[in-house]
Amino acid sequence: MKRQSSILLIYLASFTLGISSAFAGSGQQETNSSKDTLFTKVTGLDKAMFDAFNHCSDPKQLKLHASYFAPDVEFYHDTGGVTWTRDEMIANTEKYACSHYRRELIPGTLEVFPVKDFGAIAKGTHRFCQSDNGKCEGKADFLLVWQEKDGRWQITRSLSFGHRPNN
Repeated sequence: MKRQSSILLIYLASFTLGISSAFAGSGQQETNSSKDTLFTKVTGLDKAMFDAFNHCSDPKQLKLHASYFAPDVEFYHDTGGVTWTRDEMIANTEKYACSHYRRELIPGTLEVFPVKDFGAIAKGTHRFCQSDNGKCEGKADFLLVWQEKDGRWQITRSLSFGHRPNN
């Protein structure tokens, strides 16, 4: 009787694990699909935001670029320091970047990670090229924390770091 109980417990445990694995597999497919959708969404946001940045000498484009950032955005730049608000960050963008640089995402480097009940983290590598001569003399890594709120996506934290020469 004791041996039969042990065999029954092993069978039940195996059956339960099998069902759990089947459900985990189907959940994984949903997760991959959700990740693909999120990746597509964040890739589009990145492209649109930096398209506006690349044309920010036009005040309408600078305003559009600014709209991608929360009013209380924190921007950390390893060589430029920290700004604590959108207004401060956009003032620096207008002064130091508009008409001077354009941003290029290095193909294949963008990664997107979901943040439960909040949004996403985007990680990648980009370079900034001089507007006057087109030279792209360096690259850097970045992290953007995107918040989705009421269907609107905005960046709450931005980090640009690891600035180095192009290789």
